[in-house]
This record gives sequence, C-alpha cells and structure tokens, in this order.
Amino acid sequence: MEIKNQKIALLVDGDNAQSKIMDLVLEEASKYGKVTIRRVYGDWTTQHMNHWKSLLNEMAFNPIQKFSYTTGKNSTDSALIIDAMDILHADLVDGFCIVSSDSDYTGLAKRIREAGIFVMGIGEQKTPSAFVKSCEIFTYVENLEPKTEAPEEKKEKVSKHKVKPSVNTNTKLINKAYDMSINESNEAYISTMGINLRKLDPSFDVRTYGCKTLTQFFSKLPGFAVVDNVINGLNNPLIKKK
Repeated sequence: MEIKNQKIALLVDGDNAQSKIMDLVLEEASKYGKVTIRRVYGDWTTQHMNHWKSLLNEMAFNPIQKFSYTTGKNSTDSALIIDAMDILHADLVDGFCIVSSDSDYTGLAKRIREAGIFVMGIGEQKTPSAFVKSCEIFTYVENLEPKTEAPEEKKEKVSKHKVKPSVNTNTKLINKAYDMSINESNEAYISTMGINLRKLDPSFDVRTYGCKTLTQFFSKLPGFAVVDNVINGLNNPLIKKK
C-alpha cells in the first residue's frame, strides 16, 4: 500500500507531551499517511490540560477523558493502550503514531508490530531505548523544533564541510547498514541505506546531525562519497567508501 493511502491513528499522551509543538507532530505523522484518528488523552478536569484545549478544534483532535484516581499515577497510559487495541482489532487504520516519552507504551508498540501494522513514536530524547526500539520509526521532538543559533555558533559553521565524528555519530551503526546495503560493486543506494539504518535504529534521523537529507549527510560524512547515478533523467545517488 502506498504511504499516501495509509490511514494513521495519532494517539497523544497529554500528560507526557508538549501541546506547543503539536502542529509539527501532526506534520511529521502525515509523512507516513493520512491521520484519520486524532486523540489526546488526559484528565481534562485538571489545570494541567488547559493548554491543550485551544488545539482541539484547531487541529481536529478528540479529547479522551481519563480521571486520575491515584495521586502521582499516570492513568492516561491504560486508556490509550485500551483504545489502541480496540482500533487495532477493528482494523480501522494501517498504522499508529504514539506521542509520548513514556516506556509504558513499549508493550503496546511491540504488540502492534506483531500484528504486522506500522507503528512510529514521537517523544523527547530522554525516551527509554526500550520504547524507541519497539517502534519502526521513532522521531525525537528536538528534531522537529526549529533550531536557533547564536552568532558565535554561526561563525564556527562557516568553514565546516564535514560532519564531525562525535559520541552521537554512531559509526558502527552506519558501517553495519552499509554492509547490509552494498551491491557487487561495493556501492549502495542511499535510499536502501536509509531503510536499513531505520531497521537497525528506529531513531536514526539526519536532522540530529544538522542535515536535511541523507545525500547531504553522507556527502559531509568522513569516509564516504556520494556518486550520481542518473537513470532516465532521475538521479538515484549511490554511496561508497573512500
């Protein structure tokens, strides 16, 4: 099924997500299909949920009430999980997007994947790896928010032509994805690399490294070269190790 025809359920943990970036979250989820179900879960009788109310009509979200019977205990988790299972068994969508940084949704993500259904997550970089790895794709909200730079930082970037290796640049991951993707000529399609990188690490995102595309990322990454591969007027770039 083509991505544009897929139906996505966007389920938001209102106790654990930021309302101010929900337009960016909706835009990100829409890359993978048409968001037909949009729900925000929380205790709407509390002041904590007030900042969500203006977004409900603006973005066509349905508020789902879940009373907090125990102080300090997030009861939203169970409501969202039960709803997700109902949606799954009713065969209403082709995929799910769970918006939370809570590891309590790890089991839900695994169960959805076991059913052969697409599942992605959106949360903060503090999200436990168990939940991240349970999703097919996991996008950090830090990569969705516009980045502002100080004048000093802009000056430092003027002469930069490469992505500097750092603790955040997982060289082992990139090399493993490359080995999975290469052909007999020891070259790999960038599109194939992108698929395999996400298979190995659902949270891999070139935006983490200040890039907009995989081509831009690999053209700046030491040890790799991007090779043009024009077929019928379309460029399907390859990458190879230097």
